[in-house]
Amino acid sequence: MEKINQRYRYSNILLRQLVKTDFKLRYQGSVLGYVWSLLRPLALFAILYIVFAKFLRIGDAVPHFPVYLLLGIVLWNYFAEVTSGSVGSIVGRGDILRKINFPKYVIVLAGSFSALINLFLNSLIITVFMIVTGVDVQWTALFVPLLILELFVFSLAIAFLLSAAFVRFRDISYIWEVIMQGAFYATPILYPLTLVPQAAAKIIMLNPVAQIIQDIRYVLITPKTITIGELYGTFWIRLVPIAIVLITVWIAVTYFRSRSRFFAEEI
Repeated sequence: MEKINQRYRYSNILLRQLVKTDFKLRYQGSVLGYVWSLLRPLALFAILYIVFAKFLRIGDAVPHFPVYLLLGIVLWNYFAEVTSGSVGSIVGRGDILRKINFPKYVIVLAGSFSALINLFLNSLIITVFMIVTGVDVQWTALFVPLLILELFVFSLAIAFLLSAAFVRFRDISYIWEVIMQGAFYATPILYPLTLVPQAAAKIIMLNPVAQIIQDIRYVLITPKTITIGELYGTFWIRLVPIAIVLITVWIAVTYFRSRSRFFAEEI
């Protein structure tokens, strides 16, 4: 254990400093500062709630739909922040990489942990909404940390892939932006799965992000949420999104390690 601590001591110190720096610089110069980390998802929630719940009446059949919608937005924003923010993370630290030799993965980890802080702050807002709207929290809420861990691992794996690929292929940023726009509407964030044909819903729920959002809604807000197990009629189908996460992690780690040695020369 002592050898392990010594080996990663420098990485841990660097990671802490990068997280602090990233979080401080993110809202530097703005009047409201860190408050924007709470106002942005709330503003988006207000707009989408008025359009989809009040005008289109999409969430009438969903218990506690305002919290249901807000939770989906917050979780998606976390995934988007980690992945989209990672695209230029390595290139953005090019000056440091050319001067100092340090573990490159720390740069991507720093952005992920900074987004995790935002997720924690937003979870406080969700908690307030749950109390105000009278959500009855069950013991199943204990599964939320495990599902957040799954989301963290999957987001981080995508982040490693994107950050390493962007060093060589600068079109990655535009491609990922288009993918995220489509994925936002292809994920059951704004609408319940009951509005989607079953064949399409089964494909949608194989996406780990969709599976995680629905599972967290199920264990935290309402058991009427359709999960992947209910949709397919078997518990074992849950292993498919988990397998996708694990395969993505393996590909990301392998690719990042193979490319990291060339970062300083290619940036």
